[in-house]
Amino acid sequence: MKHSYQSSPLSPGTHALTVPHGLAHIEQRYHVTGSGPVCVAHSGGPGIGWEYLRMPELEERLTMVYVEPVGTGRSGHLPDARDYTVATYANLLHHVVEHLGQPRIQLLGHSHGGFVAQQYALDHPDRLASLVLYDTSPVADDAFWSTAVAAMERFVERNVDAHPEVAGYTAALTTPLGLLNDDSATAVLRQIMPAYVFDYWGREGEFGPARRLLRMYAAPNRGEGAPFDVRPELSRITTPALVLAGKDDFICGPHWARLLLESMPAAELSVLKDTGHLGHVERPSQFSAAVLGFLRAHGVLSS
Repeated sequence: MKHSYQSSPLSPGTHALTVPHGLAHIEQRYHVTGSGPVCVAHSGGPGIGWEYLRMPELEERLTMVYVEPVGTGRSGHLPDARDYTVATYANLLHHVVEHLGQPRIQLLGHSHGGFVAQQYALDHPDRLASLVLYDTSPVADDAFWSTAVAAMERFVERNVDAHPEVAGYTAALTTPLGLLNDDSATAVLRQIMPAYVFDYWGREGEFGPARRLLRMYAAPNRGEGAPFDVRPELSRITTPALVLAGKDDFICGPHWARLLLESMPAAELSVLKDTGHLGHVERPSQFSAAVLGFLRAHGVLSS
C-alpha cells in the first residue's frame, strides 16, 4: 500500500510511499518544491544525503522532485544491504514516477544518480520527456576508478605544499565506506570535498558551509553486483538528453561525458569551465542556463 504525507503527489513538502521490495515493504521519501514542468532529480553517492542537490534556480521554473534514496536520511533501509544496486534504485525510482501521475517527466541524475537515470531510461523510455545526465558516466569499472584515483593523486601533488591536509585524500577516496558507520563515512566525504570543486580554497567562504552540511550513509556502499556498464545499450536511449559535465571534474569529467554523447542518438553536450563535480553549487547561473536552455529547445519550457 502506498501513502503520502501530502494531499497531492506534487504538493510542496515531504512525501513518503511504502513500496514493495522482494518480500519487504520500504519507505521511500521524496521532496517537492518549485513550480512548472516536473523534473525528478536523483542524487549521487551511493549514500549521499539528497539535500546537497537542491537547485534553487531550477525551482523557479520547474517543479523539482528530489528523491531521498533508500538507505539515506529518513527513507527506509533495505533488509539486505547487498541489494543496494543501480537496478534496485531504478526500480524504486519507478514507484515514485508512477505515484506522481504524470504521463512523462524530466529526469535529472547526478553522478551515481546518473547511473540510475541511465538505467531508468533503458527500462522505462516511455515515461521520459527528457533526460539530464549530470557529471556521470556510462561505466564504473576498474578502469574508471583507476582514472579517478590517478586524478586525485594529481590534485594532491598540486595542492599539498599549500594545504598539507590533502596528503591523505587519495587514501580517503579508496576507503571502503561500507565498512564504516554513518558518522565515519560522513567524515571521509567532508574530508575530500575540496577535490570535488574548482578552487575550493579561493571560495572557501562559499563552499565551507556546504562542506559541513554533507552527509554520507554507509549502508548503500555495501551493495553487490557487477560493475555498472551500460555502454553496449546506450544507443537504445533515444530520449532527448543533455550531458552536462564540469571541465575540471576529477571523477566524472568530459572524457566520460563524451562516451555518453557518442553513443546516445539524441544527446547534446555542455561543459562548464572552471567547474568540478558540483556545477549547480559552483556555477549555478551557468548550470541553470544550460539545463533551462535545453528544456526550452525541446519544447518543455516556453521562452
